[in-house]
Amino acid sequence: MNEITTMAIDLAKNVFQLHGVDARGVCQQRRRVRRAQLLRVMAQMPPCLVAMEACASAHYWGREFIELGHRVKLIPPQYVKPFVRGNKTDGNDAEGICEAALRPRMPSVAVKTQEQQAVLAEHRIRQLLEGQRKQLGNQLRGLLAEFGIVIPLGSAVLSKGLAEAIERAPARLRPRSPDRCAWRARARPIPA
Repeated sequence: MNEITTMAIDLAKNVFQLHGVDARGVCQQRRRVRRAQLLRVMAQMPPCLVAMEACASAHYWGREFIELGHRVKLIPPQYVKPFVRGNKTDGNDAEGICEAALRPRMPSVAVKTQEQQAVLAEHRIRQLLEGQRKQLGNQLRGLLAEFGIVIPLGSAVLSKGLAEAIERAPARLRPRSPDRCAWRARARPIPA
């Protein structure tokens, strides 16, 4: 009856906290495991439910544990938080994940395939680049407005307006050559 049926893992960068319980919910194992040891430790365990928060690297570890024959349950962090008792420690977090996983109606997240994650990564990178493009455009508009050059909203309008602004700009607004950048000569090296 001491066989672990549910293993909760608090994911981290280098050291993971494990909390295993038997069918009655009694703690049978609490331990810290380094990243390099985790797969070896989980391969030695009989198939069980492995619960983790749905956070960074959870889908990777979920795929690895499924290959080892375990069932995986990824729980959104907002559903785990109410089950964490005491101060926020790795041990308390792992125990809270285990408590949440044992609830019958606890929502979970499906483990994504590598292909699904690749598509999501493309979308996230595109979203980041679009946001950065907007930020750069707004900053350019603000800087040019300080010189009385106002360019309406829109990226196409900005490109056209920026080219026209550079053509019409007085010499003091044109880009400076590197030898004229006095601030570079005065810049102090950053201490190591």
